[in-house]
Amino acid sequence: MSDTPLTLDEQELARIDAWWRAANYLTVGQIYLQANPLLHDPLQIEHIKPRLLGHWGTSPGLNLIYAHLNRMIRKRDLDMLYLAGPGHGGPALLANVWLEGSYSEHFPEITRDADGMLKLFRQFSTPGGVPSHVSVPTPGSIHEGGELGYVLMHAFGAVFDNPNLIATAVVGDGEAETAPLEGSWKGIRFLNPERDGAVLPILHLNGYKIAGPTVLGRQSNTTLTRLFEGHGYAPRFVTGDDPALVHQALAAALEEALDEIAAIQRKAREEGLDQLPVWPMIVLRTPKGWTGPEIVDGKPVEGTFRAHQVPLAGLSNHPEHLQQLARWMASYQPEHLFDEAGQPTPDILALAPEGERRMGSPLYANGGRLSTPLRIRELDLYALPLNADQRARHRHESTRVLGTLLRDLYRDNPDNFRLFCPDETNSNRLGAVFEASDRCLVARTHPDDDHVSPQGRVMEVLSEHNCHGWLEGYLLTGRHGLFASYEAFTTIVDSMATQHAKWLEHACRVPWRAPIPSLNYLLTSTCWRNDHNGFSHQGPGFIDGLLTKQPAVVRIYLPPDANCLLSVAEHCLKSVNYLNAIVIDKQPQLQYLNLEEAREHCAHGAGIWEWASNCGDEEPDIVMACAGDIPTQETLAAVDLLRDYLPELKIRVVNVVDLMILPTPAQHPHGIRESCFLSLFTASRPVLFAFHGYPGVVHQLLHGRPGAERFHVRGYLEEGTTTTPFDMVVLNRISRLHLCLDVLRYVPGNLKRSAGLIDYLETQLARHHDYIREHFDDLPEIRDWVWSNHPPVNKS
Repeated sequence: MSDTPLTLDEQELARIDAWWRAANYLTVGQIYLQANPLLHDPLQIEHIKPRLLGHWGTSPGLNLIYAHLNRMIRKRDLDMLYLAGPGHGGPALLANVWLEGSYSEHFPEITRDADGMLKLFRQFSTPGGVPSHVSVPTPGSIHEGGELGYVLMHAFGAVFDNPNLIATAVVGDGEAETAPLEGSWKGIRFLNPERDGAVLPILHLNGYKIAGPTVLGRQSNTTLTRLFEGHGYAPRFVTGDDPALVHQALAAALEEALDEIAAIQRKAREEGLDQLPVWPMIVLRTPKGWTGPEIVDGKPVEGTFRAHQVPLAGLSNHPEHLQQLARWMASYQPEHLFDEAGQPTPDILALAPEGERRMGSPLYANGGRLSTPLRIRELDLYALPLNADQRARHRHESTRVLGTLLRDLYRDNPDNFRLFCPDETNSNRLGAVFEASDRCLVARTHPDDDHVSPQGRVMEVLSEHNCHGWLEGYLLTGRHGLFASYEAFTTIVDSMATQHAKWLEHACRVPWRAPIPSLNYLLTSTCWRNDHNGFSHQGPGFIDGLLTKQPAVVRIYLPPDANCLLSVAEHCLKSVNYLNAIVIDKQPQLQYLNLEEAREHCAHGAGIWEWASNCGDEEPDIVMACAGDIPTQETLAAVDLLRDYLPELKIRVVNVVDLMILPTPAQHPHGIRESCFLSLFTASRPVLFAFHGYPGVVHQLLHGRPGAERFHVRGYLEEGTTTTPFDMVVLNRISRLHLCLDVLRYVPGNLKRSAGLIDYLETQLARHHDYIREHFDDLPEIRDWVWSNHPPVNKS
């Protein structure tokens, strides 16, 4: 080391070490203390919280990195986000944002003095306080630490189209074992230095998870070099347990890494991107729980898994532990870090960047303050023309119509909108976007590639995790997007949707968090039309998961046709702070409403389709409700049969677009008033409800509605295989034939006069069974069915 030029002079080294020790002290204080924050009095058991919660092991490393990044931000005038991957590093990040002053600006009651320090300690992991992980009330955070594996994805999403931003993503070595994190290193292959910012990964190897060693922690530097060079990184290693040496090595590694980032961006922006960049990363090896107790009760703690959470527990029963804690906290020399009033010393404050350069205060971390609305053209440009005689008589691919809208979003919002899709953009009939932008891939292109280039901004990677995580980072920094996926595989990101929903739920209660653009899902290639792909591709369960989230943030839409899809998509793309799920298939489907009708229908969330009903203003014998494209088709086909065979049967058809109108207003903001509910579904008549997903969803939503027991829901019954489209609805007993049989069951008095219909239905089911096995296709009269254009009902 003596022969190597030192990066830090004595003053810089002293300031960084003082910041680090102060942050470590504040971290320990949050875990342990409820009184005596500056140890002005001898430490007593009454100063200790009765319940000790928190994670010490990862915190010294997070504090070390934060201190060094402060220096680099000041020196280079950087815009930087700090994303803490280790899940429970909350006390470390809180310590740092308190030191820099950001925390007191966001929470004025937590002053940067002894009183504020005590409040900081007392609120940590206590009732009415803050969680033990980095979360919504942590200033500067866009990454929820409650679930591991997504820090790199969020970092990449944040820097897409943000050319001046550097996202430093600290990856814990336990987190590095998760499948999503393992798959997220490839993000640099979608990062274009001409127009995007940069991600600096810092893999923090402290060797252990909660109870055992980590895989990467046990690998040699040679092995890790091969691994990360294969991913496209140039790793730099910082290793040790001597603070002075580690400070110098980390400072040098950061200088080199940031020089490389600047050089990559400068060359790309001045000369164009002519070769694949090799991006820097840092591998930091320091002991787990560094600077904490070395040995407790005769067992090693520092540098082992025992440092993971609370190294010294049971203090009331082990007085020696209390004395160890006192010595541990005193080792940081708080009397030299804080003045008598508890304020950080001038040397520490001198290390903090100013204003929005502080990592607790960048606008990027409160993306709603940066967000600008999308420019969306008039829907008339995309709408399908439809007159009354054409209802349910012409087929179009509804998502293809949406694709033209998305194409123009790309054209009109060149750095404010992206589509994220797992290699399915064309498959889902959204290929019009390629008229405006290629697929992004920062790699060599081949002559036979289809719309692939480093300049592309359509984000396709065969990883739902990456697509979702990138979009989250993009939204949290204020931009807009859409995640389109096969319906069955959206459940892969159930936990990610859960975490984002929790973030939004919590953000609504944090006044300084500005609303961010909604996370919009397009679930297509749905269960009913994945007949060709088989049972593995048939599953509508993502809806069920969303329904468990707080109603303030969840919306679920099932547009039946293209014009309704346009109306719903426009609404979702303009909204903020929601998870919006739009469910519609990509295959050619019947069209029902013109644009004006679709707008009105979607605005109400549900409506009576008078043109398909035959009861006029009279009370119907039965209400036939439907939600979803295939359930709507089968319902109308059933009504068509019933009106032919039983013309005297009075039927009302109700289509539901917004699933959340079904619960009561007390259960969901979109729930319609009881009078409106009854105007749709009557007060006493049976309702046969054909639903896109699992039947239990509708029953759950209807709880508390009058006469909920009269709703008979038909939906997906977990029956499926590789078969024909109509056989899918037959297998799940939601076909037009089964719906007709249900009507006869639920409307008294029809069985005697419906013998002809029953014979037809049973014959058709038998014919269907035999026909598809011989011809491998549906019966022509089933496959090609269109609405019979019954004459309108005379309401007078």
